[in-house]
Amino acid sequence: MDAINQLLAWAFGVGGTTVQINVPQMALRALVVYVATVLIVRLGKKRFMSRATAFDVILGIMLGSLVSRAITGTAPFVPTLAASAALVSMHWLFSAAAVRWHSFGHAIKGGSRLLVKDGQITAEALRAVHMSDRDLWEELRSKSISDLKEVAEARLERSGSLSVIKAKREPKIIEVAVADGVQTVRVEIA
Repeated sequence: MDAINQLLAWAFGVGGTTVQINVPQMALRALVVYVATVLIVRLGKKRFMSRATAFDVILGIMLGSLVSRAITGTAPFVPTLAASAALVSMHWLFSAAAVRWHSFGHAIKGGSRLLVKDGQITAEALRAVHMSDRDLWEELRSKSISDLKEVAEARLERSGSLSVIKAKREPKIIEVAVADGVQTVRVEIA
């Protein structure tokens, strides 16, 4: 057992203080922590770093903070990796529960908020999400929308992104002409 402890102390600086960790030990710690973190995150849900909700962002921040301590030696190496695995496991369990129980999912992830319905801005909803008209218009312009008539529905999703369902555009008949037995119809698509 002493031989294993001596090997760990030599390779990783385990058992010493942060000041005693040298460059090769820090590099080796970084490599091991990187591989361990990739494995831990792969066991978690696939979307946790993509369209992240606050629930997912918190995990990312906490996980980064934890594993950085394992690299720098400011926390015990193996227990810190175990805590990281426990954190991702709890996130996975909460995500699984959120899928099965909508109210639990809404409690930990939030919900979407309808901001525009049939071209009309819902002022109360904007106030509730602390969003100004200018903020809304910035988001709409980024989706190539310049007129509220183009919007059937716009929602602030729980990830913080704005999703827009465009209104169906009805064609208008502008002119109907008959010449030499041929009918010509000019149509404008709004």
